Amino acid sequence: VQLQACGGGLVQAGGSLRLSCAASGLAFSSYAMSWFRQAPGKEREFVAAINRSGGYTYYVDSVKGRFTISRDNAKNTVYLEMNSLKAEDTAVYYCAANSGRISISSSSYTYWGQGTLVTVSS
Repeated sequence: VQLQACGGGLVQAGGSLRLSCAASGLAFSSYAMSWFRQAPGKEREFVAAINRSGGYTYYVDSVKGRFTISRDNAKNTVYLEMNSLKAEDTAVYYCAANSGRISISSSSYTYWGQGTLVTVSS
């Protein structure tokens, strides 16, 4: 199983980025998918999740209204559209796959991508 995340980079505050996570080696449509992030010196935190069909999403309060998670099961890919970025969004972003329900707990996730760095300059 491989989760390949990409799309990170350096962006000014107020800007936008779109992260992608391409999955292989698993029945993608059978997995809930999430994005987590880890800022320097901080613990990994939940950002957003989407259920297997894409019909239900959940966000941490700090990104509601700014970030949108989506998925394309035909392409085995999950996305995170990030708008109105803030300096505090700076972190390494990880995608993760869970064969059960959506969860905000990282321990619920079986597979993880390698992470992609998002840096927001103020």
